[in-house]
Amino acid sequence: MAEEKTRVDFNAPASLVERADTVAELLDISRTRLLIDALQDELDDLVTEDGFRTRLRDAYYDERIDFQTVQSVLGQEEAMRMQLLRASIDRDPPEPQLKADLPTDDEFYDGDVPVWQGDSEMPGDTDDAESTT
Repeated sequence: MAEEKTRVDFNAPASLVERADTVAELLDISRTRLLIDALQDELDDLVTEDGFRTRLRDAYYDERIDFQTVQSVLGQEEAMRMQLLRASIDRDPPEPQLKADLPTDDEFYDGDVPVWQGDSEMPGDTDDAESTT
């Protein structure tokens, strides 16, 4: 299905238009085709630049542009990534809910404190670990 077209009218320096006409004639294409291809190439290059992506990301996170704009510029996959990240940034982290009361300090700290002894063997440790059978 052919995409809908929009007529664009703009002023450009005469020398640039002459150059475009010369190139279009050499390539045996219309000036319109040359300008569309050049614009598409420029936009494709632009979306790979980090500076542009940063500006686009900032505009999206600041809600100056919407999801559809990001999607039209970067594509579905990148736009979805940004949408998910924005949703996670905007979300308040959940507060942990305790199912029971916390123990009092006396209950928590009651009893003997175990002392670590580095030279003692752990259960299951054997001296035969270095030997092979």
